[in-house]
Amino acid sequence: MAARSSPAASEPGFRGPTVHKLVGISYRQLDYWARTGLVTPSVRAADGSGTQRLYSFTDVVELRIIKRLLDAGVSLRQIRDAIGYLRKESGGKPLSDITLMSDGNRIYACHSNEEVVDVLSNGQAVFGIAVGRVWADTEGDLAHLPGDQPGGGAVTAGPGPGAGSAVAEASGGVPPRAAPQGNQG
Repeated sequence: MAARSSPAASEPGFRGPTVHKLVGISYRQLDYWARTGLVTPSVRAADGSGTQRLYSFTDVVELRIIKRLLDAGVSLRQIRDAIGYLRKESGGKPLSDITLMSDGNRIYACHSNEEVVDVLSNGQAVFGIAVGRVWADTEGDLAHLPGDQPGGGAVTAGPGPGAGSAVAEASGGVPPRAAPQGNQG
């Protein structure tokens, strides 16, 4: 998503009937959002009777984000605030690397595994921990250190990759719990 600016003269525009079907909203809803300034068509605005609004690719992305936030139970007022924040934050560049999350009450922008921002609180940073990253870092840090057994014996490798058999043997044959699967990046 980029800041609202005029698209390049060669950028194609998409008409309202195409856009509302693609986004999954009614034409009336699309018209309302354009008239109230939530998402105005940046290729060509309606200019009197008989002219068609033309929406840019970025406009369609914004509309799809709005639709998904509405589906998540976020109010239109909060969505207006969030879209305003994202436009300001983008500085004219695409925000395709940001992940938006919502619980229906708040909207969070995840810029990375370490940075999560509450977009409805003027960009207030939110504390977050990527557990998969901590797991991997801990494996790497402990892999070269010797471990101690409760009975006093030493284990030559920490609980990193390949150490599972030593840990299992020392714990009476029970293998250690595997790392959680999923997004660890």
